[in-house]
Amino acid sequence: MGLIGQFEMGGDGALAPITIGGTELVVIAGPCVIESAERTLRIAEGLKEICAGLELPLVFKASFDKANRTSVRAFRGPGLKEGLAVLSHIRRELNVCLTTDIHEPSQAAQVAQVVDLLQIPAFLCRQTDLLTAAGRTGRPVNIKKGQFQAPWDMAAAVDKVRSGGDGGVMLTERGTSFGYNNLVVDMRSLAHMADMGVPVCFDATHSTQLPGAKGIESGGDRRMSPVLARSAAGAGIQAIFIEVHDSPDDARSDASTQLPLTGVGALLEDVAAIHRISRNCLPVA
Repeated sequence: MGLIGQFEMGGDGALAPITIGGTELVVIAGPCVIESAERTLRIAEGLKEICAGLELPLVFKASFDKANRTSVRAFRGPGLKEGLAVLSHIRRELNVCLTTDIHEPSQAAQVAQVVDLLQIPAFLCRQTDLLTAAGRTGRPVNIKKGQFQAPWDMAAAVDKVRSGGDGGVMLTERGTSFGYNNLVVDMRSLAHMADMGVPVCFDATHSTQLPGAKGIESGGDRRMSPVLARSAAGAGIQAIFIEVHDSPDDARSDASTQLPLTGVGALLEDVAAIHRISRNCLPVA
């Protein structure tokens, strides 16, 4: 791997700055979608306590809209206005950095006023207008690698964001489709994307999805998340992405893959320990 780039987020008001691409492992975690203001705040409080105990910087994640669901009848979330109100409240109450995904160019500027990191969903990683609009906000942008993309093809997505402006770019691995209803993670992709000079994140929960495996919804196997997360930490990631719920089996989206809040601390402790070792390893020649 070549020299890793980095960027800073937060640092305004009561928020301590977080560097992605530095020596610390950054945790990006939260529920798949905002189900209610109360539940989302409760999960955020739990994650803040866990990460503070482990001395890991936290970026809290929750979606206001899940626009890429398998079925038109799937729960999508509260929508832009109500969702941003929930996220703004969490930011004020807990002093945590925030991220959420955007699906349309028109959402970028408004969402950037509330969150610290804009997320581009994997299915939309080639959408030029969306990527350039995200770049124009001046906020850092996390692009999830599409399940249909080779890792080296993500260089074009990085260039699209930077053509709008460069507040920082990160790439996230979340598995690749090699056939139907399954995803496979090639850990080499983390090194390929790091060679672009950007921080690299691993999505430990979406990588365990079985897309469309239940017919009108995706399945998954959350038991595989710890296996993949530990492997990715050894491969040299700068951030770990985990969707977390206080009652995963009752979740209204991605119930098969979200991890229970009560158990995520032990996993993060393992991942952080492996990260501390791997960050001192020599890069690939």
